[in-house]
Amino acid sequence: MKISKLTIKNFRGIREAELLFPDHVVLIGDNNVGKSTIFEALDLVLGPERLGRRPIVDEHDFYLGEYEANSEGADAPVIQIEAIITKLNEEQRVRFKDCIEWWDEEKRELLTTPPPVNVDQDQVIHALRVAFSGSYSQDEDDFTGDTYFSKSDDEGDRQSFLRKDKQYCGFLYLRSLRTGSRALSIERGSLLDIILRQKEIRPKMWEKTIAELAKHEVAADPGLGISGVLQSIEASIKKFVPKEWGVAPHLKVSNLTREHLRKVITAFVATGEGTHAAPFYRQGTGTINLLVLAMLSQIAADKQNVVFAMEEPETAIPPYAQKRIVHEVRKLSAQSLFTSHSPYVLEEFDLSETVILSRGPDGVLHPASVNLPSSVKHKRYRREFRTRFCEALLSRRVLIAEGATEAAAMPAAARRLSELDPGTYSSLESLGITTLDAGTDSQIADLGQLYKGLGKEVFAVCDKQSEDDEGKIDAQVDHLYMHEEHGFEDLVLKNTTQGALERFADELDWPQHLTDKFGDPKSDSANALSDYFGWAKGSHSIADFLVTCSEDEVPLWIRQTCTALRAHCSPSTTEEDEAADTEEGAAAGVADIV
Repeated sequence: MKISKLTIKNFRGIREAELLFPDHVVLIGDNNVGKSTIFEALDLVLGPERLGRRPIVDEHDFYLGEYEANSEGADAPVIQIEAIITKLNEEQRVRFKDCIEWWDEEKRELLTTPPPVNVDQDQVIHALRVAFSGSYSQDEDDFTGDTYFSKSDDEGDRQSFLRKDKQYCGFLYLRSLRTGSRALSIERGSLLDIILRQKEIRPKMWEKTIAELAKHEVAADPGLGISGVLQSIEASIKKFVPKEWGVAPHLKVSNLTREHLRKVITAFVATGEGTHAAPFYRQGTGTINLLVLAMLSQIAADKQNVVFAMEEPETAIPPYAQKRIVHEVRKLSAQSLFTSHSPYVLEEFDLSETVILSRGPDGVLHPASVNLPSSVKHKRYRREFRTRFCEALLSRRVLIAEGATEAAAMPAAARRLSELDPGTYSSLESLGITTLDAGTDSQIADLGQLYKGLGKEVFAVCDKQSEDDEGKIDAQVDHLYMHEEHGFEDLVLKNTTQGALERFADELDWPQHLTDKFGDPKSDSANALSDYFGWAKGSHSIADFLVTCSEDEVPLWIRQTCTALRAHCSPSTTEEDEAADTEEGAAAGVADIV
């Protein structure tokens, strides 16, 4: 079984979305872009226990919280979710034979009215369309929702997609720590409950457990004093009501009902060298997550043809275990769907299995795949994934710096300026900007094209370029900042103060070859530091200098760039800020801001 396509309308932060899934996929995107919403939508359609919750949906599940018909007579908004399931096994094809449709794997589309010859083609396979519809009923003053086979909806007579039908589909949604907190309980829908249901051992378990607990009376020993209090209560009751009322009060360990036992029974686990056991939810987060993985393995081994949807498998798990989780889940499942912010998880997926999500202000979710420019070879992408590409894929905004010096210096300068004057400057991190080292100015345009194509807002910082190269970069990024010097070191040395240079020179532990050359480097600080910055280029020496500067000692171009970045990411609202922006835009030194 595989979920090939998912469409969503009016659900939570997503007004509209259409996604195509490969066999295994990792969803990447900024926080609140809609990754969890996608999994919640799948759970509404395919989760066997999901519709058992009350209410099925609520006010906040509707896009922008709008669930009533407006005053202009438009229909009330409806949450609509549809999933197309393919690669059905024989049992599923028999079960759903009246609702089977056909899916073209090459075109990645449903054949709605295919001639018989098309169905016989190798790339055309069985498919099942199932959907969820949720709305607000004004007559009932309540929210309603149901799942059904979409094919029946085409004919105007919906056929319900029932809980038993969903159990044949095998969709399991692991909500990170939220699932782990009750995984080894027996609450409905927990992982242990699923395992017990699969093994069909529930009936005997409940009867036997209730019978055993009914024999146990709490604090029956008279020496404890509790039984005496209960007897005195019984005697007092008999003064007011017939003796048949309130006879022999005593204490039991639970209500002795299935539902109450579901809530109070939990698994105990011993960890460490001793034998002392504690409730599983009191274990470390990493231990809980690995327990969850073990249970998922059990479910997959028993059930087969399972689709796993897993949020952030890296939570409280070391890198080697993150990789193991991904490998095991992929091996155990017919399809696995992940969300993650971990480079160790993301690098386990090929480019074709990586989907970058972005969402516009109109609520439309846009999926995108990573298409490397010709100058970035796949081998290099894999080799430098953790150090160069991953962080930018996970961010909302990307600042492409010409080289390592700029990549280290710009965030350091912005952080220093925000400490000195938080009313004017912001750190790049607080603006949601990730800085990426392009390696060379010739790579800026290609990397800009890559990340802009993934829905990121792209900024670029570079030295003076030829008119032709400037145009190429400017065409591929949203905002270009270009200074007039031919090196970032020259920009800093020529535009800071002599006092700042001498202070930094005095604090340095100078290498012997520069001491031999200059004698006292402080006496010729500009030239000595020029040589030092060249010698220490790979050790972020310019960044080290900038974090020692006062605001006036930071070069004007860097200050203007930092205020421009803040203006783009956090638009000004006050007259004073607007005036400052106008002055900044007119200032020389900052190149085109597109």
